[in-house]
Amino acid sequence: MSRKSYAQAIKDTIAEEMRRDEDVFVMGEDIKVLGGIFGCTRGLVDEFGEDRVMNTPIAEAGFIGAGLGAAAAGMRPVIELMYMDFT
Repeated sequence: MSRKSYAQAIKDTIAEEMRRDEDVFVMGEDIKVLGGIFGCTRGLVDEFGEDRVMNTPIAEAGFIGAGLGAAAAGMRPVIELMYMDFT
């Protein structure tokens, strides 16, 4: 059994779901290049493109709301928050 970090396990799971379902996309702060604060999305933009891995402004309530609206419309958003306190 191989060992991996939580961040790598999260990234692998997101990537697996994005490969399986084109309606899955990710939104969050600094996730395209940096991969978010913990690296959970690092490299996903290279595989899935900028339409499915989107940086957001520093406005958590706004992109959480956008994710809720997208889910209500049938999409499958993954919202990356830096810290739980920001919810």
